[in-house]
Amino acid sequence: MAGSLFRLKSIDSLLESAKETGERTLKRTLGPGALIALGIGAIIGAGLFVRTADAIAQRAGPSVTLAFVLAAVACAFAGLCYAEFASMIPISGSAYTYSYATMGELVAWVIGWDLVLEYAVGAATVAIAWSEYANRVLQFVGMEIPYQWYHSPFERSPDGVSGIMNIPAVVILAILSGLLIRGISESAWVNNLIVILKVSIVLAVIFVGWGFINPANHTPFIPEATTYTTPEGVTHQYGGLMGIVGAAGVVFFAFIGFDAVSTAAQETKNPKRDMPIGILGSLVICTILYVLFSYVLSGVATVEDFRTQGREASVAFAISTYMTGYEWLSRLVTVAILAGFSSVILVMLLGQSRVFYSMSRDGLVPAVFSDIHPRFKTPWKSNMIFFVLTAIFGAFIPGDIVGEMTSIGTLFAFILVIAGVWIMRSRRPDVPRGFVVPALPLVAVLGIASCGLMIYGLGWTNWVRLAVWLVIGLVFYFGYSRSHSKLEGTA
Repeated sequence: MAGSLFRLKSIDSLLESAKETGERTLKRTLGPGALIALGIGAIIGAGLFVRTADAIAQRAGPSVTLAFVLAAVACAFAGLCYAEFASMIPISGSAYTYSYATMGELVAWVIGWDLVLEYAVGAATVAIAWSEYANRVLQFVGMEIPYQWYHSPFERSPDGVSGIMNIPAVVILAILSGLLIRGISESAWVNNLIVILKVSIVLAVIFVGWGFINPANHTPFIPEATTYTTPEGVTHQYGGLMGIVGAAGVVFFAFIGFDAVSTAAQETKNPKRDMPIGILGSLVICTILYVLFSYVLSGVATVEDFRTQGREASVAFAISTYMTGYEWLSRLVTVAILAGFSSVILVMLLGQSRVFYSMSRDGLVPAVFSDIHPRFKTPWKSNMIFFVLTAIFGAFIPGDIVGEMTSIGTLFAFILVIAGVWIMRSRRPDVPRGFVVPALPLVAVLGIASCGLMIYGLGWTNWVRLAVWLVIGLVFYFGYSRSHSKLEGTA
């Protein structure tokens, strides 16, 4: 039994499957530009606005720019490893497929199940937040969605109105799921438009805000080490080295999403060349934008402003208060957040359906997840199933229930991918690689350590939630997947 749990899927069979054509294969239409846009679409969401404000107020002050650099370095370790794997094994399963080839079926199942937290649960959670921002945009033109129709039954307004269901969350999930069913090239085209919109607004804040920077707000650039207690009674290390490290843990979550690029490997024209460009290119572009944005924002307004304003409102407040004549830009920030949510949901739904497509081809989940539409060449039934699941979550469950489970699931996936590259470099150095991680032992050690440190920082409650989720997955594995695996009997 132990042998069957750790049976490996051979690299040779994976490479052969990547060459398959026919009714059950995905259509290759994506180039490097589309992949970079997918990465930016997944990375730049509301996290840029919300997390930056949190980090300034509670952790680092103006040195938040250094926190973004530190978080980017940690992500780069994982990004380099994803790039090597994607160029070596151009399969849509991402971390799941990489783990199957390096650490065996049980670990692959665990990571595939874990990715549901990042992609499906993440998409549903973002859809819940999307509905709130959609209501804010409607308020700009004098319209408003009644409270009960954009909140779950478990939520109640200050004046006693109970939620019924979150209709806007269901609507955006339906629209984007339908777009994914229609085709990857159409989805990429819409994503490109969204990326252009939100990046333009981010650039507008940077260029306009640069002229309103008050040098006094950047003095001292690294505040003296002390503590800050939030209105909710939570105490954080503020300023100094630990403040920067703590802020890096906060803003790290604004980088989540670049790994979803690797799930589109089987829909890429030249994955060995283009996947590393898409993964690393999107990371570099977003890091530059993040550092410049945080530098401008922390220079325009004071730390006290970010502490007294609600985290979602603080960016708009900074623009309205200090950037005279640019009230319109504060409204565009809300539009940018809404657009950012939309592209994040799109890429998360894409990633989820592609991971389960690969798992279905391996027999670990039912065959329905790998059914390809005869005309559109997309896993349409998988998209429909995940629409139903995410819509149920989005309509009836409060967004804060899952909290940071998405983040801990992502970090866990990063660790396995980093370890997998190290193992594969030792076990199969002969396999051609379109991209090679430099200084691998050092990069792997630093990558695993940095991700492990962030998992530690998320606290024991999130460890318990992850453990419970993985136990549920193991029940499914031993009840169905192990006996239905295409490798059954080969161990």
